[in-house]
Amino acid sequence: MDFEIPKDIADFLRDMDDFIERELGPLERADDNIRFFDHRRENARTDWHRGGLPNPEWEALLRKVRKMSDDAGFYRYPLPKKYGGRDGTILGMAIIREHLAAKGLGLHCDLQNEHSIVSNHVGLLLMLEYGTDAQKEQFLDGLLEGTTGFAFGITEPAHGSDATHMETHAEREGDLWRINGEKTWNTGVHTAPYDLIFVRTGGKAGDALGITAFLVPTNAEGFKVEEYLWTFNMPTDHAHVSLKDVRVPPGAIFGGEGRGLQVVQFFFNENRIRQAASSLGAAQYCVDQSVAYAKERKPFGKPLAANQGIQFPLVELQTQCEMVRALIHKTAWLMDVQGKFSASDKVSMCNFWANRLCCEAADRAMQVHGGLGYSRHKPFEHIYRHHRRYRITEGAEEIQMRRVAGYMFGFMKQRAPKGVAEE
Repeated sequence: MDFEIPKDIADFLRDMDDFIERELGPLERADDNIRFFDHRRENARTDWHRGGLPNPEWEALLRKVRKMSDDAGFYRYPLPKKYGGRDGTILGMAIIREHLAAKGLGLHCDLQNEHSIVSNHVGLLLMLEYGTDAQKEQFLDGLLEGTTGFAFGITEPAHGSDATHMETHAEREGDLWRINGEKTWNTGVHTAPYDLIFVRTGGKAGDALGITAFLVPTNAEGFKVEEYLWTFNMPTDHAHVSLKDVRVPPGAIFGGEGRGLQVVQFFFNENRIRQAASSLGAAQYCVDQSVAYAKERKPFGKPLAANQGIQFPLVELQTQCEMVRALIHKTAWLMDVQGKFSASDKVSMCNFWANRLCCEAADRAMQVHGGLGYSRHKPFEHIYRHHRRYRITEGAEEIQMRRVAGYMFGFMKQRAPKGVAEE
């Protein structure tokens, strides 16, 4: 059994680090762009006069960085080579995401909005898998270039984690579908020209079948952003939207009528293992910064690092980082070799534990750094506030634990969701 990082991934990390130092470092220091990362970050990023939305200057800077990364050959790593990617592996993405997050905040990887110089490309991968020929012709070029996209309208105000209970519904009326309902936590809908709305078109609450996904124009009559929900970590682009008699043609159906749930499930495992890797990287950053500070800080004439009260909590966190890293790498490798649904229980283990670990590491880093750690002059409060989100939004940790229990006690099997072709 070989635990070495594969050479192609190690080379990619080295080239990426050179790009970050050569191109992104100077850009961070130019034009006071550092305001988006120092103690002013939340205020600088947030347009308080537009309901707490992201500042347009902040989003423009991130678009510029993504274009730079794309031109340098990093941004499309997970995509097929025919689309300019590198046929990247799930293991490769996990290692890359951890590596970037472990560097701390910066233009290379900003945790607050999941910006990265190596993209998940969720929308594009879903379009390749489920889009009709007409939809691919309409969307693929824009998705590749970052000039178009769609938000995701899955969660409902009254049902949260239960994606099979959808009060939003659609009925066929002649040549059109009429949609009514509400969605919440529609991230990115403030700039997206489309919202992928999941509705019930058949069956009953709790049924996996009968849910249909529609690509709904956000400027459609009857589509309304009710509010942007302010969160623990600002700015916010998480909208509560309503749909009242919104009419769309049959060509708006994405993934097949009544088969929308498989669209949701298709990317879950890949996305969750990558997100777990990011949480691990951020946790490692917190530990590393705490160790370095404890060595140099000398209250009462001796380094903090000499105190077991400082050492032991960090030892426990470092041990957990090592164990989670081993499990993430094993899980990602299994997904590459045996298929993305071959290790669903382990994906859930990685996800809920890495997210919890990151929060604990950020909290400990604040404690080690004292008053400075509690201030916004260090990034730990920012890391904590952001990663606390993932203990809920990537499937609440209780849902993840229930999923693991399902495999442990024989209620579930390691297989692709119904209607999803296994690799």
